[in-house]
Amino acid sequence: MFDALTDKLNAAFSKITSRGVLNEKDIDEAMRDIRVALLEADVSLPVVKDFIARVKAEALGEKVVKSVKPGQMVVKIVHDELVKLLGAEDCGLNFKAVPPVCILMVGLQGSGKTTTSGKIAKRLKDKSRKKVLLASLDIYRPAAQEQLAQLATQIGVVSLPIVKGEKPAEIAKRALSEGKKGGYDVIILDTAGRLHIDEALMDEVVEVKKISNPAEVLLVADAMIGQDACNVAKEFNDKVGLTGIVLTRIDGSARAGAALSMRMVSGVPIKFLGTGEKIDEIEEFHPERLAGRILGQGDVVSLVEKAIENVDRTEAEKMAQKMLKGKFDLEDMLSQLRQIQKLGSLGGLIGMMPGLSGFKNQIENAGGDDLIKKQEAIILSMTKAERRNPDIIKASRKKRIAAGSGVEVHEVNKLLKSYEQMSMMMKRMGKMGGMGALASRFMKKGPFGGLPGGQNPKFPF
Repeated sequence: MFDALTDKLNAAFSKITSRGVLNEKDIDEAMRDIRVALLEADVSLPVVKDFIARVKAEALGEKVVKSVKPGQMVVKIVHDELVKLLGAEDCGLNFKAVPPVCILMVGLQGSGKTTTSGKIAKRLKDKSRKKVLLASLDIYRPAAQEQLAQLATQIGVVSLPIVKGEKPAEIAKRALSEGKKGGYDVIILDTAGRLHIDEALMDEVVEVKKISNPAEVLLVADAMIGQDACNVAKEFNDKVGLTGIVLTRIDGSARAGAALSMRMVSGVPIKFLGTGEKIDEIEEFHPERLAGRILGQGDVVSLVEKAIENVDRTEAEKMAQKMLKGKFDLEDMLSQLRQIQKLGSLGGLIGMMPGLSGFKNQIENAGGDDLIKKQEAIILSMTKAERRNPDIIKASRKKRIAAGSGVEVHEVNKLLKSYEQMSMMMKRMGKMGGMGALASRFMKKGPFGGLPGGQNPKFPF
């Protein structure tokens, strides 16, 4: 999401963290590098100027100059100021209203309003156990109302029946009436967008807002349009009155600096980030966590949440029992590969782990996700007997497995080597008392048993 910015900031930090003493010239040079990195990431100029001024004022203070590790103190100051810039506190959806609570979705055409409406509806249904009604007010874009109806069916919520010829205000009134009659907790109104902001669009949104009296007015903005997203947010807020922003396609933007500017420019908090095209690829916006990701410090909380949502608990418990007995075969390895794929891209997962974000590009360049799929194909080309007893896989079997999975024999050998390493690790964990003991050791010695700096950990994939 912020790979280019993260790399440039870390390059700027590496110059100062390696020094025992910092002078004003060192700090000025670091601030110049940080300024360039932020501007290249599409952060707006006024925001960059203000941010750099605040960081520099703190960095030149006695606390940093007299610190044992002044470079690390500067990194902490940048982190703290990033959190302030992003909003300092988490800001969830407001449900403090008499049900059905209304959420009004606004934005320009093509920003992803309809898909985001579906994503939020699914999240509220699955996570908050809310009864949600979706209603499309977009009578202009061809098949827009049908698109929302299909999304509703896909995620298992109800959409307001389409009545041809109704105006947006009439649809909003009918949605509110149906919401009350049907005992819905939340109504999401997906309004029409335009290619640009115009009076007709604003007048229509203002009218719908007066009718629905929403608890939330969420602007859906595309991160790909960069600094223009900030201008759109400011105009909508001035004319309609926003309560929050959903930033979409954050995964597809190489710069994505709009997220760092939007709160300050518009005065409105970011509430969600759209992280992909799939219906469940949306996450709540947490300033502290995002600041950690931007600075390459990982995001363990989000990683754990992702694991809780996607990992099969029963399967995990079975694996834990096997680990305690020191048993691990290729069937188990296949299960592990599939669990990893449920969590998202391998590079993205590594980026969430503290201290490992530097390996993210290496893993992606090595074809991390393709490699997992390839290893899955290799295991699926084996017989059940081979998966349960890998020792029987000799030369002739390797040739057959390679041919069946469309790979070379050396790639089969590589997978078997990875399996051996994982199997040894599982046996060690069994002897150490399982996952609990491993976690305790991790906390005391750090990842990989406290390897000295410069040694690359060996990944099983």
